[in-house]
Amino acid sequence: MNLKTSLIGIALQCAVTSAYAQSLDYEFFKSRVEPIFLQKRPGHTRCVVCHAERSNNAFRLEKLSAGVSFWTEEQSRRNYEMASRLVVPGKPDSSLLLLQPLAPEAGGNPYHSGGRQFETRNDPEWKILAEWVAGKATKARRAY
Repeated sequence: MNLKTSLIGIALQCAVTSAYAQSLDYEFFKSRVEPIFLQKRPGHTRCVVCHAERSNNAFRLEKLSAGVSFWTEEQSRRNYEMASRLVVPGKPDSSLLLLQPLAPEAGGNPYHSGGRQFETRNDPEWKILAEWVAGKATKARRAY
């Protein structure tokens, strides 16, 4: 593969990622999805603890400033872009953001070193993630 072909491939991948992100609702992400990454779940640590400064995987959240319990607008935008790369808009069942922390017995990926944040697809927070990926919030707003 030559350099020109590689660069065209990278450009196409960036364009597809950008188009995916545009079909996802940022306001819903910021108000409903992002707080899930900050919430302590029984028996687990908060997502942001492992997916910020210590992250060595595809999902890397912005680091919170000392003494701050929420992200700035700029940080939230970067978190949105990051999370958008791990989903297939309209397809929660094909989106890594939902499958990695889901128990294998519920259809999740068998490996997630952070444990199983969601035991079932009926978990209210898992449903919020799925709603964002499915685009239900955006569709509901268009109905008005």
